[in-house]
Amino acid sequence: MAAAVGLRDDFTATDLRRLAQSRRDAGQVRRLLALAVIYDGGSRSEAARTGGVGLQTVRDWVLRFNRDGPDGLIDGKAPGGRPRLDATQRAALAAAVESGPIPAAHGVVRWRLVDLVQWIRDEFAVSISTQTLSRELRAMGYRKLTARPRHHTQDADAIPAFKKTSQPRWQRSGRRSLAGHP
Repeated sequence: MAAAVGLRDDFTATDLRRLAQSRRDAGQVRRLLALAVIYDGGSRSEAARTGGVGLQTVRDWVLRFNRDGPDGLIDGKAPGGRPRLDATQRAALAAAVESGPIPAAHGVVRWRLVDLVQWIRDEFAVSISTQTLSRELRAMGYRKLTARPRHHTQDADAIPAFKKTSQPRWQRSGRRSLAGHP
């Protein structure tokens, strides 16, 4: 069996407990207290029980603590997935959106998300979903704008006849007050 990875010697169990009292991150506090068990001479299994994790996780905590100190035990933000489009592809996409499609070349008179997905696939050989492309375009500052639909047989001269009109000012109703009721 391999020897356990040793803890750095510039901290003590008392130091870790004092740090744990001053910290707000619950995960970091739990990790500091588990490592304090090891500094007190406890086994890695006891530290794992204290932290509510397995032995491999305690080993990972020890490595992070040795490398980065107490700040290495803070929960980090997950890096997330790799972006589908790089900066040059985003710039080309922005230029294509700004210039608009060429009907003879692209087969459309205005860009839709599905058309842009196909253009990206043809141009860069990158597969991207319409939802992801929509998110990318919104992050680049573009918004979907659509004109209000108008019926093709709508008569512009008939519109004023159907508009609702309101009385020019408020008027008192013809109701009498209850005090004057016979």
